Amino acid sequence: MIMKKMKLITAAMLLAATGAHAQSAPKEITIATEGAYEPWNFTGPDGKLAGFEVDLANDLCAKMKIKCTIVAQDWDGLIPSLNAKKFDAIMASMIVTPKRLEVISFSKPYASTAATFMVQKDGPLAKLPGAGTTVDLNGEAATVDAALKPLREAIKGSSVGAQVSTANVAFLDKYLKDVVTTREYKTTEQHDLDLQSGRIDAVVAQKTALTATLAKAEFKDYALAGPTFTGGVFGQGIGVGLRKDDATLKSMFDTAIDAAKADGTIDKLAQKWIKTTVN
Repeated sequence: MIMKKMKLITAAMLLAATGAHAQSAPKEITIATEGAYEPWNFTGPDGKLAGFEVDLANDLCAKMKIKCTIVAQDWDGLIPSLNAKKFDAIMASMIVTPKRLEVISFSKPYASTAATFMVQKDGPLAKLPGAGTTVDLNGEAATVDAALKPLREAIKGSSVGAQVSTANVAFLDKYLKDVVTTREYKTTEQHDLDLQSGRIDAVVAQKTALTATLAKAEFKDYALAGPTFTGGVFGQGIGVGLRKDDATLKSMFDTAIDAAKADGTIDKLAQKWIKTTVN
């Protein structure tokens, strides 16, 4: 009996050691970003990746004491390519949602998220109801419906652009599908250009990204409109996307994100790139 117990203990120790080896801390990883979502991540005139998340990724890697290579990947290929092991992590303003959690894991959020509309200043949607208010989509259904009713009536018959495979599309599908025509775009730049050309009446995107767009001279005739939306389809914040079996890397990112919050790095980078806080 004693020998049997000793064998079982030895086997358990070997199994634990094997697992620990499989989950050993990496020395080098590749992080993918979209490279087309200014000011979060974008490709500069010199062809180099820049933005809030690029700087943050470099800081987190320094804190984790590992070498990181940052690459660009089209938005709609980020999750499939991550799971195909073409890279090890995603930092692309990706919102943590239940649907995404079915296929990948996430670190702790490093930023909160909120969305709203951008429209032409003197257009028919310039005075969408709810400006200056926030609608928490996690609230009771009756409360959310009541808050959205004036918006639904005002925006009825309009065409609204949003980036494909985002929470913005999910928002339009869930709350406005029966009153607007949704047009999906590969990048936010594409829907911004269609708004300028008059092909659509509004776009919905993260408020921080839209604010950066409005800072450009060519968008001086456009403005934010309607309420700000949080919670619900807009998830639990923005985190680092990871494969489900990369528990060690998730733990490393979690620790580094906590440190970046504590030492003020996230706030500093947010002010530099986004001109506001992100937590």
